[in-house]
Amino acid sequence: MSGSSFAQRLAIGSALPRLSVGMPQAINIGFLAPLSGPAESWGLPGLNGCRLWEDWLNRAGGLLLGGRRFPVRIHAVDCGYDAARALEGARHLVQTHDVSLMMMLGGESFLAVRDYLMSNKVLTSTLLTSDLSPDTPYLIAPSESLPIYTVTAVDWIARNRPEIRTVALCAQSDALGLPALAAYRAAFKAAGIRIVEEIRYDPESSDAAAVVDPMLAAQPDMLCWCASYTPMVHAMTEYAFHQGFGGQLLSCTADSYDQLIARTSPEFMEGFLFQFPDFDDPALAEKAFFFNQPQTFFDEYNARFPNSWTAVSWEYAAILDIWQSAVERAGNPRSVSVLAAMRQLGSVMHAFGPARWWGEDMFGLSHTLIGDWPVVRIEGGKARIVAFGSIPDWLARHEGLLKDEMAALGQLWHQRHAVGTPPKRLAARLAAQPS
Repeated sequence: MSGSSFAQRLAIGSALPRLSVGMPQAINIGFLAPLSGPAESWGLPGLNGCRLWEDWLNRAGGLLLGGRRFPVRIHAVDCGYDAARALEGARHLVQTHDVSLMMMLGGESFLAVRDYLMSNKVLTSTLLTSDLSPDTPYLIAPSESLPIYTVTAVDWIARNRPEIRTVALCAQSDALGLPALAAYRAAFKAAGIRIVEEIRYDPESSDAAAVVDPMLAAQPDMLCWCASYTPMVHAMTEYAFHQGFGGQLLSCTADSYDQLIARTSPEFMEGFLFQFPDFDDPALAEKAFFFNQPQTFFDEYNARFPNSWTAVSWEYAAILDIWQSAVERAGNPRSVSVLAAMRQLGSVMHAFGPARWWGEDMFGLSHTLIGDWPVVRIEGGKARIVAFGSIPDWLARHEGLLKDEMAALGQLWHQRHAVGTPPKRLAARLAAQPS
């Protein structure tokens, strides 16, 4: 951990000018995520995207509630991926700024603040669907449906690369890596692709050779990095290149893929498959989000925050789009009202088209949005969407398989709460579960 004080960490990010006299009170949003450390690329670029959204909305007048406009102000705290810092930051944001929405990456950092935020009825967003449980009534996953969307790339491979019959995969053993591993397992089984090696590694590890060597020894047609953090994705990809691997590469993310191309070769990275497009992709031109301006968002982002675009640069802002619609529909930013408005919307327009609320059977409540998700391929040195896979269609055929693999890794909600004494609401739900 750096030697910076907590007060210094609270000051991260740009702030809006001081509100002028006579303006309505601002509606506050908390951003509690890794802005430093190994998971930085899944936090800081998301804050950058939120700053654009904040500026755009306030230039347009702010939120429209009851015929009046209210500015929005985002307050950011860097929790790294540390539980103690997350809890300290959550208390600060709630007690000092009375935030109407708390935005988080999820995983271990959310588990540390779950009881505090839920007991205070703070509407909270996560990028990790498996954070959901019956004991998180104010938690939503409306943007990224990790790990479920990962099945779409595997399904695309099965239909377009039938010669790929074997895979070696790896994942870090934490609340981000294990659910992703379960989803990839299910997807490969559904596609008839045989897993010839599986490596689980310490999330603090940086030893690419120890992970990749046994994967290569299995001589797979494909290497899959699952949801590994960006530094490890880069290290493993470069190691596979230097070892002469010539098969398919698959990963949840490929942040800063231009650096990977420079450090390996254009030929090696050609065909690399992942799940997060650049927003200048022609396939996004007609998508309805960010005020219907994904290209403008992408261009302004890169002008203001050069060389920092990642998988999450747009995701937190996409949550804000959905939240804004629900707040304005509800007429107030209170958690209960906003949640009710979200559910009343039925089919919600998320980043890649219409989506619906799902998750009751898997996570105990339907608080995640599922719809189409892009499959992205590096072609000629540029990320390009090659298809939009339907998550609902895949689940209609294979949801039972996904549930089995989540259970095998202890990632179903009642398994994750099995250690210790669960809160009363959860205890009642567990008692009703079949043995």
